[in-house]
Order: sequence, then structure tokens, then C-alpha cells
Amino acid sequence: MAVIETAEVFVTSPGRNFVTLKITTSDGVTGLGDATLNGRELSVVAYLKEHVAPLLIGRDPQNIEDIWQYLYRGAYWRRGPVTMASIAAVDVALWDIKGKVAGMPVFQLLGGASRTGALAYGHASGSDLPSLFSSIRNHLDEGYRAIRVQTGVPGLGQVYGVASDQAPGQRYDYEPAGRGALPKEEAWDTRAYMRHIPTIFAAVREEFGYELPLLHDAHHRLTPNQAGSLGKTLEPYDLFWLEDCTPGENQEGLRRVRSQTTTPLAIGEVFNSVFDYQTLITEQLIDYVRSAVTHTGGISGLKKIMDFAAVYQIKSGFHGPTDISPVGQAAALHLDIAIHNFGIQEYMQHSEDTLKVFKTNYTFENGLLHPGTAPGLGVEYDEDLAAGFEYTTAYLPINRLQLDGTMHDW
Repeated sequence: MAVIETAEVFVTSPGRNFVTLKITTSDGVTGLGDATLNGRELSVVAYLKEHVAPLLIGRDPQNIEDIWQYLYRGAYWRRGPVTMASIAAVDVALWDIKGKVAGMPVFQLLGGASRTGALAYGHASGSDLPSLFSSIRNHLDEGYRAIRVQTGVPGLGQVYGVASDQAPGQRYDYEPAGRGALPKEEAWDTRAYMRHIPTIFAAVREEFGYELPLLHDAHHRLTPNQAGSLGKTLEPYDLFWLEDCTPGENQEGLRRVRSQTTTPLAIGEVFNSVFDYQTLITEQLIDYVRSAVTHTGGISGLKKIMDFAAVYQIKSGFHGPTDISPVGQAAALHLDIAIHNFGIQEYMQHSEDTLKVFKTNYTFENGLLHPGTAPGLGVEYDEDLAAGFEYTTAYLPINRLQLDGTMHDW
């Protein structure tokens, strides 16, 4: 019987920081897992190296569920982003190994394909309407069939999600994690934002019509009452979803939002366990689960959440920007293809350097993503090339109110 022989942790920064776990069995089969926690990468590195890797040596890599429970229940200190990102990396690497041993892509081991491809949405943004329209057209030209719309707000400087204005044919390239010793500070004005956003969606619908699915991310910045008001104001523009409209830690706050608007709601990219969703799912306060495989205990952990959500007709909308490595993105795609209650998949295209370090088999065609049919996850990691991209400290920005500098949600 093959056993886990080594568990190595690699950090590389081909344009941004990624943490990768590589598990190797005694018969030479390797599996990869994504352990990237944006802005807190080294905390997961230490957790994996010092507390998880030593526990894996000698274990049967085929016993994925038992190892998942061993790492979750055995630590006593459960949940939290560092713990769950570490468990996710192990879980995904073991699924990769199991697929390779079986000679099948992971989605076949999860029950096979439920669809031919996963509908993807891209990120369009602009400081004003002409630049936003240009970004939307660029995404449509790239094949996207659903678009997230973010925009600058008059009177504010840099606003989360808004990249440098794109010229025609230019790729969306935005990295909110700024490299440096301290986080960048952004200014915020909720009232200005709430006045501005409905005018943007009115203009986008006028220009692009109502068939194109449009999404928007409020990024936790609103109170439940403000979120409900915004959702109500946006109802005429038929959003696919309004994302992270209010901080999700207060699950009961979504009752207030849901009571005020029929705009579909998506939440959960900062969640890391089923307990973060319990009230939201059982009371049907959301429509889409926004977690990432990488931050929610891996394929096993997120599939548990989606099976629970399916009972309440809640669908997936997995987190998939470029702070999820191609390993984590591939893992999400295998789950996207397999589960019945799939909704949509976030997809930001990684840089050329990143895709040289991580060689992928997944495809994007006619607006749909597919993980490919290679055994396992279908991702290979070039250790030699990765070593040339050294870790660089980087932080997500922080948010302060423009009026008086009070720290605000970001």
C-alpha cells in the first residue's frame, strides 16, 4: 500500500504571491493543493510546515475523508481562514492523487459531469462610462457571456475593483494587493456610491440590453438597511446578483436585506465553513454561495456546503479571482462540472508568468470553462521556474471614510 512520503510547501510570486502544497506518495504519485491566503500567505506556510505536514507522513493518501476529519477535528481549534486554507490544500492534493491513481479527472470521481461547461463571468470596470463600456466590450470580445460591473465614484479616488481604464482590445488586469510594507488606504463615501451605482446600471442596460447577465460587488461596505435599499433601487436592471452587500458575519442582517429586495444575493468569499452559512441557507437569505475551494476546506469541504445548499435551491458562484492559484481554480472547475446546483464561476485570467509556473489543462471557450480530462486536477507545477519568483510582501488595501478617516469595511 502506498503512503504519503513527503508534504512540501512552495511559495512563489509570478506577479502575485501563491502558496502551493505538494504531496508525494511512496510510489511516486504527486498531488498539488492551493493554500494561498491573500495578504496572510506566510501564516498558512507556517501552519502547513510546522503543524500539518508532520501529521501526514505515513498515512494512506486514498483516505481523503478520514484525513480531512483528522485535520479538522483533531486540531481542537477549528475553522478560521488559516486552518481551513491548510486543510483545503491537503484535501485538493489528495483528490489530485486519487484522480491520477484512478486515471480519471477529479470530476469523474465526484459523480461525473452534470454539464458541458461552467458559465464564467469576467470583471469589467472603468473610471467613467466610456471606459466602462470599453471594458465590457473587451470582455465580450474575449468570449465572456456574463459580466461583473464595477465603477469609479465621482469625488473618490481609487475604488476597489476598478482597474486602469482599458483601451479597446486590452485585457482586464487588476491586482488589489499592493506590494509594500503597509496596506494602501482608500477613501469611501457610501451616500455618493449609492447615488451613483443605479445610474451606471441604467446606462449599461441602455447600451448593452437586458440579455447580458450583469453582476455587482458592494464588498461588505453597506449596512443591512443600505444594502436592502440599493438592491431595491437596482431591481429594474435585472442583476444576476448583488454580491457581499453587507458584512456576512452577521448572518441575521441578511434577513433585513431579503425583506427589502428581490435582487438575488451572493455572499461568502470570506467564509470558511458551513457554519458561516447555516442561517443564510436554512432561511434562504441568499441565492449563491461565494466561497473558494482554497479557503473552505477544499473540494470535500465545499461540496458539503453545496449539498446542504441544494436542499434550499441555492446555487454556487465560487470565488475565482487571481488570488486563487490555477490549482485552486482547477479544483473549483471540477466541482463546478460535477455538482447539480451550479450557478456561475468567477474567472480572472492569470498572468503569462503565472501560467508558465502552473501549467493548466482547463479551457475557456464560448463563455464556458472546463477543467479538462487529464487525470487528477490537470495542473503541473514547475518548481525550478517558480523558484525564480521570490515572495514579496503584499497587502490588500484598507478603507477609511472620506469625511473623517474612520476605518470602514473593505
